[in-house]
Amino acid sequence: MKVHDLKPAEGSTHRKKRKARGIAGKAGKTAGRGTKGQKARGTIPARFEGGQLPLQIRLPKLRGFKNPFRVEYQGINVDTIMETKLTDVSPESLTEAGLLHKGALLKVLGRGECTKAINVKAHAFSKSAEAAITNAGGTIEIVPLPFSVRPPSSGNQHMNR
Repeated sequence: MKVHDLKPAEGSTHRKKRKARGIAGKAGKTAGRGTKGQKARGTIPARFEGGQLPLQIRLPKLRGFKNPFRVEYQGINVDTIMETKLTDVSPESLTEAGLLHKGALLKVLGRGECTKAINVKAHAFSKSAEAAITNAGGTIEIVPLPFSVRPPSSGNQHMNR
């Protein structure tokens, strides 16, 4: 047997239906499209939304993207913490000292040197800050974030939600 001898099994294939080839053909005249109306005509683009403002026009053009899942921290450096002369540092104590906004998430950053052992509670630490505090004999504790899946929505209804 050779390639040119191959053919499908008897009865497994059949001819394509020839639509719209006159009323003598089985699918003539309207060719299965019914009578009149938008669906009977062949000029509707696939992206057409029935007169509604199309998706490609609704989306903003060249305006960037604002990630709704971002987590924004307020950074406080190690040298700033050392200037406060606190031994137990937490978001609450820094808010009272006027260094942290109320309700802000605290991230400790590594600029400066830690000269004494301090206990720091924060939502996040940079690697250099973590090393500086632990090398000076201090301890760090990560405070859990106040949300489980994503930050609460801010802004208005036009944000990327």
